[in-house]
Amino acid sequence: MKKLLAAAALTVVSWLGLAGAVSANDNALWEKSTLNQILQRGELRVGLDVGYMPFEMKNKNGDIIGFDVDIAKAMAKAMGVKLTIVNTAWDGIIPALLTDKFDIIMGGMTITAERNLQVNFADPYLVIGQSLVVRKDLEGKVKTYKDLNSGDFKVTAKLGTTGQLAAERYLNKAEIRLFETESDAALEVVNGNADAFVYDLPFNAIYVQQNKGSVFHLGEPFTYEPLGFAIRKGDPDFMNFINNFMRQIKGDGTYDRFYEKWFESDAWLNQVQ
Repeated sequence: MKKLLAAAALTVVSWLGLAGAVSANDNALWEKSTLNQILQRGELRVGLDVGYMPFEMKNKNGDIIGFDVDIAKAMAKAMGVKLTIVNTAWDGIIPALLTDKFDIIMGGMTITAERNLQVNFADPYLVIGQSLVVRKDLEGKVKTYKDLNSGDFKVTAKLGTTGQLAAERYLNKAEIRLFETESDAALEVVNGNADAFVYDLPFNAIYVQQNKGSVFHLGEPFTYEPLGFAIRKGDPDFMNFINNFMRQIKGDGTYDRFYEKWFESDAWLNQVQ
């Protein structure tokens, strides 16, 4: 009998110890989950770099608008929290995420192996590629990106982007100049100080429409680039929410409405010009 009671007591103690460990583990997971922190804080903090049309830019009133911004607003609404946009220089945006300056990067970021070593990406929400804004007087002479791969040409790109990587990989014989912003890099072509600008197709297509007569667009993408939202590593809870949220808005038509608004219509240009 004494042995049975001792065994029973040991079982109870072991169960209580296990329950305590599980409870402690649950608390640790709760504290680590960015999603739970957002809900507790009542605020979703989104990092992006304003100036990447039509993903994120400022309108005439100084408000930040765009495709990614509309998705961020819908995500915050689904969470029942307020949205805070944290405008961050692109070359420091991953370090800012890792040091908890915001919860997620929603800035048209291309998923690359190098970036994936530092952050985790949700499922791709859009696939794009690099294209070229080229000086108007080169129209007919420059027909593909290969025609620019010569020491006779000057090519610009934005520092720290896949445009820079594409220029260095495919146009390495040309003189490559790097700039802090896409606007400065593209303006070099408009002003005749460079021959071509390498950047994401959506931005380039819009930029050419705004600068007709000065440049033309080589719009056939020469890279494959899936875009994804980036979060800190080791957070399956938040990742699960993001992927399911995106499936939901793609299924109920919300995503399509955002896409048509920013990519299939140019009505919004009046807000930024």
